[in-house]
Formats: sequence, C-alpha cells, structure tokens
Amino acid sequence: MKFHLSSLAKNLFAGLRLALFLRVRAFDYRASALDFTWLVVFNFAVWVAAAALQAGFEGEFDASSIPIYLATVPLVLGAALLVAHAYDAAEKLLPLAVALSASDPVFELVALLLPGIGAATGLDKALLWIFLGWTWATAVRAVVVVMGTRRPQIYQAALAVSAMIALEFFAFPKTDVWLPGVAQDEEAGPGLADERLFHLQGQLIESALAAIKRGRPGTPELYFVGFAPDGSQDVFLREMRFVKRLFDERFGTAGRSIALASSYDALDEFPIGSVTNLSRALHRVGETMNAEEDVLFLFLSAHGDREHRLSASQTPLNLAALTPTALSRMLQDSGIKWRVIVVSACYSGGYVEPLRDDNTVVIAAAAPDRTSFGCEAGREFTYFGQAYFRDALAQTRSFTHAFDIAKELVAKQEAAEKLSPSRPQMWAGPGIAVRLKKLADRPDQ
Repeated sequence: MKFHLSSLAKNLFAGLRLALFLRVRAFDYRASALDFTWLVVFNFAVWVAAAALQAGFEGEFDASSIPIYLATVPLVLGAALLVAHAYDAAEKLLPLAVALSASDPVFELVALLLPGIGAATGLDKALLWIFLGWTWATAVRAVVVVMGTRRPQIYQAALAVSAMIALEFFAFPKTDVWLPGVAQDEEAGPGLADERLFHLQGQLIESALAAIKRGRPGTPELYFVGFAPDGSQDVFLREMRFVKRLFDERFGTAGRSIALASSYDALDEFPIGSVTNLSRALHRVGETMNAEEDVLFLFLSAHGDREHRLSASQTPLNLAALTPTALSRMLQDSGIKWRVIVVSACYSGGYVEPLRDDNTVVIAAAAPDRTSFGCEAGREFTYFGQAYFRDALAQTRSFTHAFDIAKELVAKQEAAEKLSPSRPQMWAGPGIAVRLKKLADRPDQ
C-alpha cells in the first residue's frame, strides 16, 4: 500500500509540473495498470470533493454520476491507443494514459475558482475558453513528454487528444455530482408560528377562489393556476410572482388567476401551496371556465425527485408531495378540457406520460431521469423558468414555440457551465393546437 501511495504521489506531482509547464520527464510517471486505476479513483474523489465544497458540503452525492464519470476513462485509453499506434509504440499506451490523467486534480481545483472570477470580471466565456485551451496544451505536452516530437506522428497525436478533449467537454459533460440540499433561506419570516398568519390562511384561499371570474361565452379566455409548494427556497416564490404578473398583464388572466405558494415571508400574500389547495383551485377554475372554449395554463415549480414527486415544505406543517397520478386525477375531476401544463423541477419529464392527451400540452424542464438547474437560494429564476417565462415568452405568444426557444437557451447555458444536459421535454396534443392559435393571435391584453 505504501508503495502504491508513493507511486500515486509521484504521478500527481508530475501532473502538477506538467500543467504548470515546468520540467518533467517520461520516467517521472509510474505507469502500471494498478497505478492508472489508483489515479482514476483519486481523480474521482477529487471531483466529488470539489463539487461538495462548492455546495458547502450541504446536500447529497448523486450516485448516477458514477457511470458518467467512468465513461471518460475509455475515452482517455482510446486516445492513448490511437497515439501509441501512430508512434508504433504499444508499450507506451499506459504511460501516456497516466500522463493524460495525472493533471486532472489541478484542473478540478482551478475550476472551483472560475465561477467567482467570472462573476467578478464578467469574463465567464473567455475564462472557459482559456481553461479549455490550457487543458488542451497540457494534453499535447503529455504526448510530447511520453512519446516525443516525431513528425508527422505528433500532428496525428495532437488531433487525437483534441478529439478526446472535445468529446469530454461537449459530448460527455460532467453531471452535477453533488445535489444541493434543500435548506430554508436565511432571513425567513416568522412562518405559521405567528397566530395572525396562521388564521389568515383560511381567508386567503377563500378570497382567492371567490375572486376567479366566470368565462364569457363566445370569447376564448385563458385561466392561470400557479403552484409552488416548496417554501424552503425563495427562488420558487420569486419565480411564481413574476409568472403570475406576466400572465395577468400580458395574457389577460387578471381576475381569472390564482397562485398558491408556500413561503416563510409571504404568508400574507399567497395561500399555501398544498395539494389540498391545488385541488380546490382546479375545481373552482373548472366550475367557472367555459369547458369548450377556455384554456387553463397550469404552472408548477418545486424540487423534484427520481420518483417524480414535487417537494412540499411549509414548517411546521407536514405537507404531502404532489405526484403525476394525483395531478392527473385532479384535472380529470375538475372537468377542465383544454390544458397547458408547465412543470419546472428536476426529473419533471415524469409528468409528461401521465398527463398527455389530445387536448393537453405538457412541458417539463427536464427529462424523467435528468436534473434541472437554478433552484439555489437567492436566485430570481430557475434556469428553465428564466428561459421560458422571462426570455422566450417575451418573443412570442405561442406556448409551444416558446418551448423551442427556451430549450435552446437552456442547452447553451448548461453547455457553457459544463452541466449535464437537462433535456427539457414537450408533448403537444393535436386537438389543442387550433385552440392555442386563437389565443396566440390575440393582441397583448
């Protein structure tokens, strides 16, 4: 064990010198199969530790990141194999694989500093390209140290490591290995422990339901229901405020909208986002709207889990999580025929299949097995909420076209930050297309 730890230390030291462009020689590396394995394990540990440090060690390790990380190992070995073949030096395959991997901990530690530097200087994209160029130059230098500078072999080797780095950065972006914990925001208000706020909740939900106006026969109208059941982080509340205002002012839902939001400092503003309140809101909307003419826009924003449940938090209450099955049942019971449903949460693609039908559009911020991003405390929007509601709907009144715009915006942001793609999803039933066109063709309210 002592011998192998010593070999690991020598490889890491050589990798540091390589990345800093200091003098290093091929025999400075230790290159057995076991040495390479130790290096892979150590690099994985550094990756996890760096992600945990960024999250303040709050949250949990995402085991689904292991296969994604391991996918980069054959990528390195494949590049080393191509280079060894070009140089006709099969015995140098492992030494080159070690040299290509030994500098990774340096890059992980430097990557910790990039977001802060980028935010301070406004050079986020420039720093990303500088960082990418540094990793490329280090990889080419590893080839020169281990294999030499014979021509044209060095050009072939540079092409191989360039392909390796491009694939690692863009085709195999590292996933969010450390899922941030759900923590109550600082400076929270007194919550339901305050007697006035506790008793006010009954009045809020009753007055909000009573304020929903009936639809006008012969005039297709839009109704809005917002549901943000997780009060542990203020981003959901802030996003809900914006979206409700957007629909009331631009899409004409004033008097036909209701927002439910759990919170710690807005308990006198919105009824709590409980499943019971959501059921009551949908039932009320179903009673007041004209079933054959009007359309419901339902927006849900919260944390999601792998079982596709939306988190619900309102201390000291023990709120039930919302499931796709429960939501489907509520919508069927409400009698609402035409529906546009947007679910902004991790793993929200799990809502598409249970809710899809000919008269429904279902939009999800992520695939059923993918996380979405941007639910950190202090943010104004989640990544998808910002792309869809703030940016895309500023360009179009079409809810489906806005999805296409938002999907592209989210993909660009995730690629720039080297995040595992969330892959937003959409189902648009054929029956609702004409109905939505009539709404989209109307001028802003």
